[in-house]
Amino acid sequence: MKELTPKKIVHELDKYIVGQTPAKKSVAIALRNRWRRQQVDKPLRNEISPNNIILIGSTGVGKTEISRRLATLMKAPFVKVEATKFTEIGYVGRDVESMVRDLVEVSVKQVKNEKEKIVLEKAQINADERLLDCLFPKGDKISMSEETLERQERTRKKLHKKLLAGEYEEKIIKVKTKSSPMPLMQVMGPIGMDDITGNIQDMLSNVMPKQSKSQRLKVEDAREVFITEAAEKLIDMDDVVKVAINRAEQNGIIFLDEIDKIAGSGNTGGPDVSREGVQRDILPIVEGCTVSTKYGQVKTDHVLFIAAGAFHVSKPSDLIPELQGRFPIRVEMNNLSKSDFIKILTKPKNALITQYIALLKSEGVELTFHKDAIKEIAAIATELNDQMENIGARRLHTVMTSLLEDILFQLPDSKIKKVKLDKKLVREKLSSISEDEDLRRYIL
Repeated sequence: MKELTPKKIVHELDKYIVGQTPAKKSVAIALRNRWRRQQVDKPLRNEISPNNIILIGSTGVGKTEISRRLATLMKAPFVKVEATKFTEIGYVGRDVESMVRDLVEVSVKQVKNEKEKIVLEKAQINADERLLDCLFPKGDKISMSEETLERQERTRKKLHKKLLAGEYEEKIIKVKTKSSPMPLMQVMGPIGMDDITGNIQDMLSNVMPKQSKSQRLKVEDAREVFITEAAEKLIDMDDVVKVAINRAEQNGIIFLDEIDKIAGSGNTGGPDVSREGVQRDILPIVEGCTVSTKYGQVKTDHVLFIAAGAFHVSKPSDLIPELQGRFPIRVEMNNLSKSDFIKILTKPKNALITQYIALLKSEGVELTFHKDAIKEIAAIATELNDQMENIGARRLHTVMTSLLEDILFQLPDSKIKKVKLDKKLVREKLSSISEDEDLRRYIL
C-alpha cells in the first residue's frame, strides 16, 4: 500500500479506463488518504473520516469500472449495490444494513482465500495421504506382524510415487465428502429475510450432526475436494473473522449505484415519500454506525462510500442536505468522444478488439482490424449515441456484436481462416443501422 502513490494509482487505472482524469485523481487521493490515516497516532486517527465521493455522469462512462478496478488494485473488500433495491422501513424491499453484511461476507471470503494459499502445501500433503487411503486402504495394525507392516509401508511408498507422477489421475475411487446443507425456504416475506435465513442456516448447521455422502470420483477430482476440506481444517476461522471485520471496517469500499433514482424531484406524495425514506435509512450507514452481522458488530465509520448516478432528471442538490454533506467530493464525468472510443477499442488491457481477436483465435481464425475500420466503428458508435440515448462505451459492445454477428454465426468453418475488416466492410455491415431512422429496431 505504501508504494501506491496517487500518481501510481492513476497510472494503473489508465490501463483499463480511458479519460476521466478528474475522477481518477479524486479516488486516488481518497485511497491514499486511507493509508495516510493509518500512519496517524491513534487518538486522532479515529477522528479522521473518509471523504466520500459522488461520481456524476451518463451510463457507460466508467463510474463502476473505476471503483471496481480500485478495489482490485487495493485488494480491499468491495461491494456494488443498487440504491433502487432498498426501500423505506415498512415497505417491501432490501434492508439498507444488508450492504454492510455483504461487505463483511466479501471480506471473510477474501481473507479465507488468502489463508488457504498459505496452508495449501500442507493441505496437498494431507489430501495425497487421504487419496492413498482410498487407493490402498490400511488394514488393522494390531493384528498385523512387523514384517507385514513393513511390506505394507514399502508398497504404500511405491504407490505414493506413482500417485505424484500422475499415474492414477483417471482412476475412479469411492470417497466420502461433506454434504452441503439444504437451502431453507423463505416463507416470512422478503424484508430482511436474506440475513435472517442465513443466520438460521448457520444455527441449524451447528446443531445438526454433520452428514457425509459417498461419491465416485476420478482421483484428480477427488484431490480438489480433499484439498478444500484439508485447508478448512487447517484454517482458524476465528482469526479469519477477526482479520476480515477489521479489513471491512478500515479498507472496505461500498459502491452505491443509481443514487440519483432515490433523489426527490420536488413533488410530494407517491413514491417520492419512500425515496426520501431510503435516503434517511442510508444516512446513518454513511455517517457511521454499528451494524450487527453474523460475524459480530461492524462499524461503518471508516468505510469509503462511492456513490454514482446519471442525474439526468434530478441533481445532487435534490438529495436531503444531511446526505449531501456526507459526500463532500463531487466529480462530473465527461461524455465519451470519438477519439475516446478509438482508445477504448485499442488501448486498455481488456480492449474489445483484443477480446474478439482472442475469441476468434479459439476457432482457429485470425481476425485483423485496419486503422480506418476502427475509426469507422468509433464514428458509428458516436453517431448512435448522439441520435439515441447516450449509453457511453456500452454502445461499442452492441456495434461490435452487430458487425461480427455473421462471422461468429458461421464459425467454425474450414474455409474461413482469416478475417480482415476495413472501412468499406464496416460501412457495408453497419449501413442498415446508421442509415435507418428507427435505430431502436436494430440496436440498443
